[in-house]
Amino acid sequence: QVQLVESGGGLVQAGGSLRLSCAASGRTFTMGWFRQAPGMEREFVGGISWSDGNTYYVDSVKGRFTISRADAKNTVYLQMNSLKPEDTAIYYCAAGFRIWGTTAGNPTYWGQGTQVTVSS
Repeated sequence: QVQLVESGGGLVQAGGSLRLSCAASGRTFTMGWFRQAPGMEREFVGGISWSDGNTYYVDSVKGRFTISRADAKNTVYLQMNSLKPEDTAIYYCAAGFRIWGTTAGNPTYWGQGTQVTVSS
């Protein structure tokens, strides 16, 4: 069993930046982020492979969001720049899922979620 603890999130104006962190109690083959906006289905945002460090993103965040990792801490970060109101959602850290380019399968583990609100 892997526990995921998220931090970060909050309220920011459009064009601003936020950073989310996710610390894992153990290591799986992938970690990353999903998000769910009100009335919408949960969607894949991006992920990173622990084995080779490759990162993957959904098209809507490419060039604005960056995922990085701190190996010694089993921690993954989501740096979000140039935020838009449509980025407003609950962001969930996730681990243990397959990635196919811009899409991903269902994660084995989930964090508790953190709210990101972008005002216009």
